[in-house]
Parts: sequence; structure tokens; C-alpha cells
Amino acid sequence: QVQLVESGGGLVQAGGSLRLSCAASGRTFSNYHMGWFRQAPGEEREFVATITWNGAWTYYADSVKGRFSISRDNAKNTVYLQMNILSPEDTAVYYCASAPLGQPGSLLNRSVYDSWGQGTQVTVSS
Repeated sequence: QVQLVESGGGLVQAGGSLRLSCAASGRTFSNYHMGWFRQAPGEEREFVATITWNGAWTYYADSVKGRFSISRDNAKNTVYLQMNILSPEDTAVYYCASAPLGQPGSLLNRSVYDSWGQGTQVTVSS
């Protein structure tokens, strides 16, 4: 499995921006699709964004479309989540996750991902 470590979370005012990073180690990074999920207190963990192994395809939850952008640098074994125009509703712990190539199922589904980071807290104040 891949080891994943998120960073970049913090406290930001509404309308501000943050860039999350997720560093991967332990396996060949380009053998994995990557995703970002988030979990607010008392809520289920929900899909945010995903990117295929080569960056050719990305997909976003409707709630973040047009504000968030996922990207990856396979040379640095890192996936990023650029978050703009943040609102208090974006407050959550953000997790990155990896899904091996060939894993059956949708990249929007948590069950496809077999490794998860420890999460990074994002808090947006109004």
C-alpha cells in the first residue's frame, strides 16, 4: 500500500484560499489514481475530487466545482488540492486517498481507495 501524508490545512477566512498537499511514498505513485475526500463533524466522509494516474481526467463534487482544482506531480509523488473562494461549509478534515490502477468501481466511491492519509483540518471562518 501507499503511505500518504497530507499538509496545508489551517484556518482561513471566508473567501480565502488554501492549497493542500499529499505526499505519497512506498509504491510507484503513477500506478495510482488519487482522490480527496472530506469529513465534517457528525457527517459522512464525502467525495471532493479525483484525478487519474496521469492527470488526464479529473472530476469534482458539485459543491466544489469551479472553486477547487486537483492536480498531481508524479515526479514529486504529490497530489494537490487548490481550494479557492472558501466558505464555512468547506470546514472539514480533508483526506487524500489512493486507488490502484485496475481497481473496479467508480473513483467517486470511497471503497475504490485502499490507502488513506491521516487527514488535515481546514477551518473556514465567516
